[in-house]
Amino acid sequence: MPLYLALPQAAVIGLALVVSTLRAEELFDESKAVTLFAFDDVSIPHTQNLRLEMRQPVRHEANPVLRRGAAGAPDAMGVQFYGSILKENGKYRLWYVAFDDDTENKVASARWRAAYAESVDGLTWTKPDLGLVEHRGSTKNNLLDMGGQSWGFVNLKVIRDDADPDPERRYKMTTHVYYRHNTRLGTLLPFVSADGLRWKPVKEVKPLKAELRKEDLFIPGFHFEPCGGLYQWDGQFYISGQNALPGTHLYQGRVSRTYRSTDFVNWSPTSSIAFVRAAQHDYLGPGRSREGEQNHEGISVWNRRNVLLGVYGRWHGAEEWKDVRIDLGFVMSNDGLHFREPKHEWTFIGRGNDGEWDQGGLIQGQGFENIGGQTFIYYGAWDPRPTGGPPQPRGGVGVALLPRDRFADLMMDTSTEGPGDYQLPQVTAEFVTASLDVKTPRFFINADGLGAEAVLRLELLDHLEKPVPGCSGENAARVTRGGFQVPVEWKTAAPLPDRVRVRGVFEGKNRAAIRLSAIYLLQP
Repeated sequence: MPLYLALPQAAVIGLALVVSTLRAEELFDESKAVTLFAFDDVSIPHTQNLRLEMRQPVRHEANPVLRRGAAGAPDAMGVQFYGSILKENGKYRLWYVAFDDDTENKVASARWRAAYAESVDGLTWTKPDLGLVEHRGSTKNNLLDMGGQSWGFVNLKVIRDDADPDPERRYKMTTHVYYRHNTRLGTLLPFVSADGLRWKPVKEVKPLKAELRKEDLFIPGFHFEPCGGLYQWDGQFYISGQNALPGTHLYQGRVSRTYRSTDFVNWSPTSSIAFVRAAQHDYLGPGRSREGEQNHEGISVWNRRNVLLGVYGRWHGAEEWKDVRIDLGFVMSNDGLHFREPKHEWTFIGRGNDGEWDQGGLIQGQGFENIGGQTFIYYGAWDPRPTGGPPQPRGGVGVALLPRDRFADLMMDTSTEGPGDYQLPQVTAEFVTASLDVKTPRFFINADGLGAEAVLRLELLDHLEKPVPGCSGENAARVTRGGFQVPVEWKTAAPLPDRVRVRGVFEGKNRAAIRLSAIYLLQP
């Protein structure tokens, strides 16, 4: 993928950039657009007198929105949201790992199964009786059929792949299972499905005591905890997971590693390091893999077409398990391989207080949805501190909320104006985006604080930053109202070059009130 933000089939096109106002109920799906987020310094690399302010999600008062089942249920002991959520046909579908309370089962991992729930509003979830798998003498449960076998899942992720010509492979799932080599080690097992409920491995494999046989491995035979995230990028499938083995550099503890595949069956033996926290560059030495600041269980991804948004586990390590804690951090990628933090070492969602359902530690699920005026970020809970003794009930699915797509805002930096020896009486607050391939785009902004005295002036420039006639200078668009998807209107028709940049200037007496969260390019 090129360094500039790409849309296919760029062309020189005469374009009337007049767009009617959208009603609230007509909000488009932002994942179908190219999005220039305020925090993305690849999409918006050039700024003057602007500052970035991150927004922190707020927990929903109904958390956890998906809870453990009653005694005897497949998820009576645990609801582990190392899972996924997809929206289809007006319904939200959720896949997760269920732990039961059958202590008579001596193969502990066989009690970890793939389960399913669904919702019409993203908050009220039901566990349908799928009738697919027998559990304790009954098929009235929400367990998925995983090829008629028990695999002992720890982590799973699901995507829908409409580009696959085989309808039996429409849904794809990667899972973290175990295999045996002197000791039990984690590894990858991929599945496909026509409906998201009945699954089969991508090739013929059989479990051995709920574990994958060593001869059936898909990736090299060392311990890897896959399926922190599953996504497609530039024609390939990627899985993100946790691994503590050295790469080309020696890092302290758990880092995020990715494997790739072009067909979802054959996975490359080579991998790449996707994200390493700053503290991990200082290696503490052998036998101390639990200690220090680390990356827990890879990166769960929201694929936004030209950029990946990600949530990772912020592992706060210690010598003893009783002192380990886990929060969630926020990262992004513009190339599908390398992730970075918009705000260094920032906690995106913090763990709950002791006594709360999400105490001790959080885990990342691949669940991100824009619903009405809010962005839902779904997450799970795992307290790493209890060790020894009988298993403890754990987990659930929680929701943290942001205003729709407002992860962060570009705002005027007022420290550069006003009285003072080093301050300027008048400053320009502006940005210029990266070059954008265009076809027949419609532009929208996600912004707040606009008005008659707080104006966002937007111009189009060519790749070399020369003004595009009809879309700059006196003909620049002037946006004076806020909203999640406010159309940008230029009054004249203009032939656009095949690559353009957007220049934005904060203007007006109240320009310090403007908060710009995102710019969207929507193709017809």
